[in-house]
Order: sequence, then C-alpha cells, then structure tokens
Amino acid sequence: MTDRPGPITDTDDAIGTRDLGVRYSLRFSRKKSMQRTLSQLLTREPAEQFWALRHVDLRVVHGESLAVIGPNGAGKSTLLQVLAGIIRPSEGVVDVRGHVSALLTLGAGFDVDLSGSENILLAGAFLGLDDRLMRDLLPGIVEYADLGQFIDAPLKTYSSGMRARLGFAIATSVDPDILLLDEVLATGDATFRAKSKARVLELVRDAKAVVLVTHDMEWVREYCNRAVLIEHGQIAFEGDPDEVVALHREHTEDEKRRKAAEARAAGLAPAIAR
Repeated sequence: MTDRPGPITDTDDAIGTRDLGVRYSLRFSRKKSMQRTLSQLLTREPAEQFWALRHVDLRVVHGESLAVIGPNGAGKSTLLQVLAGIIRPSEGVVDVRGHVSALLTLGAGFDVDLSGSENILLAGAFLGLDDRLMRDLLPGIVEYADLGQFIDAPLKTYSSGMRARLGFAIATSVDPDILLLDEVLATGDATFRAKSKARVLELVRDAKAVVLVTHDMEWVREYCNRAVLIEHGQIAFEGDPDEVVALHREHTEDEKRRKAAEARAAGLAPAIAR
C-alpha cells in the first residue's frame, strides 16, 4: 500500500479508495505444461500479469447503500475482498472507517461438523468479539435465521438457503458500521429475501454503509441509492441506480450481439473455404 499525503475521506465517509489496483501473476494460475512452467522459472522469464482491478477511485458515505454490478470476471468480488481486508492491494490506497462485517462467500468460515449455534460462537471469535457478547446475541441470531431445531444440528445437514439465513443473521447482528455482501441475498426463499432487504434498509437508515455485489437488477433499482458499473477491473460508470442498470443492460446486449456475430463469421468460414 502506497503512502498518501493526507486522508482520502471526509468525516462522514465510511470507505475511500484512490488509484486502487490488484495485480495477479498468471505463472501458476493458467494451465500450462510442466516443461513451460519449469522453463519460465529456470530462465527467470517474467510472469504474465493480470490486473483484476486498476485505477479504482471509490467513495462510500455512511447511510449509503451502494450496488456494485458488472459482468462476471469484472473484479466486483475482488473489490469487496479488498474492502474487507482479505486481499492487500498491489497499488493505491484503501481507507475503511468503522467496524466491518462481511458475508462474501456463502458459508465461508463455517465448520460443517459443528452445529449452527457453535458456528455462531465461532464466527464471533473470527470477528474478534467477546464470547459473552456472542452468547447474548445468540438467541436473536437464532430467531432471525428461523432455523428452529436445526440450530443444534451439524451444518453439513443444512441446505444452502439455511446456511444463507444463518450467515446473514450473524453478519447483521453485530451492529456493523460497514456491511459487505456478495450475492448472498439471491439465496433463500422469498420470505427470507424480503426480510434481509428490510434489514439492509434498516442499517442504511441507521447511517450504516452497505456495499452489495449483485446480479439482481431489481434490488439495485429499488433498494440502493447509488450504483457503480465495473468492467475489465475499472469503474466504467457510477451514479443513479436506474442509469447504471440501463447502461449495464445495454453493454450486455452489445456483448451478446458481438459474440453472435463472431460465431456466425466462424461458422461461415469453412463454407467459404470450400
């Protein structure tokens, strides 16, 4: 992380990034022959570099629900992992102010051999919270997750929807200043999705900051007050959710037409050759 001359954020800001970049080496991430990999290592040939994020400037204030949308592989989840402190940026600055609660991967950090209640206490330990506090919070988490008698059953017996309810209940019960969510609201039944959306709105009303990665455009339009579109690791557009969603859909249709044209051209090539 580079030095910076002064703070990025104002007093009301929850998150600020400046010129943020995350770079990966492709030496071991692509399928290559053993001979090719050894050759690169022995000759010290520079590894190919891939920028998952580049030149990302972002600001999120308390009381804001920000949607991060874009095509698969655009860098959305990488951005949330940087904000959560899971990934260190290769360049640029990240300034996150307040207690962060993140639910980035369904079931991440859970032990499938432990019961639901035991996993609640385990999650509290991961978050650095006092065991007595988590035991005080446990009844409310159990009630919110609506798992009934399954709360004492091993997590490996849970459905994906049950795990989603438990994870969301834990993440939102610790009164976070900043809540990071990655596609977790798409899991579960309609009743749970409605309850989870109400909880997110409650956090926003309490001047908390919410950053949500989602492919649910209706959620973006109805429940977020700002959105950013990420393409190829960079912010392509940000602003009003309706405008950002419309642009994303336009770009998606353009990409579909481009791929269809390429497929047609490839299909005609053999016929022309004959």
